[in-house]
Amino acid sequence: MDALMLDVSAIGGLTDDELFALCASNKMLRIERTKNGEIMLLYPTGGESGHRNADITFFLALWNRQKHLGIVFDSSTGFTLPSSAMRSPDAAFIATERWEAISAEKRKKFAPICPDFVIELLSETDSLRTTQEKMHEWMENGCRLAWLIDPFEEVVYIYRQDGSASEVRGFDNTVSGEDVLPDFVLELKGLR
Repeated sequence: MDALMLDVSAIGGLTDDELFALCASNKMLRIERTKNGEIMLLYPTGGESGHRNADITFFLALWNRQKHLGIVFDSSTGFTLPSSAMRSPDAAFIATERWEAISAEKRKKFAPICPDFVIELLSETDSLRTTQEKMHEWMENGCRLAWLIDPFEEVVYIYRQDGSASEVRGFDNTVSGEDVLPDFVLELKGLR
């Protein structure tokens, strides 16, 4: 099921501050903005996806607590990308020096930065095609490593900054953070 799209071109679109205010006033909605300025109203996930996402974020945060290499974000965090899209991945990581280069004021809203690493978890309400397009958008905007996890088919699609991609099939396997997240390994069997 694709997101509901709102065309706001008749009012000249929304500035970053207006978009932040819209989201703050409608906390029950999951809202993103495309690079073309369209507002996307996303469907909430079900309990199974919420549980999987909590586990993914927990393991990423636990790794970072041990390594102290950056900042981990959950699915409620929006980022304004260089393309002007505002996207909210299911989990994200940004290296400390990149995060600290952003002013404290800008960090309070949708920070103008593309994460170094993102995870998108396919939920019952997501379209694989649309989510794969979103993965390409992450990479086009500077993401170094991204995983699209499909728990229904037990496949992880891996996207890299150099344009290479691969797949891990079967949740008896693991995926690694490669050189972006040194020593981070996610055991996929817990996502069944």
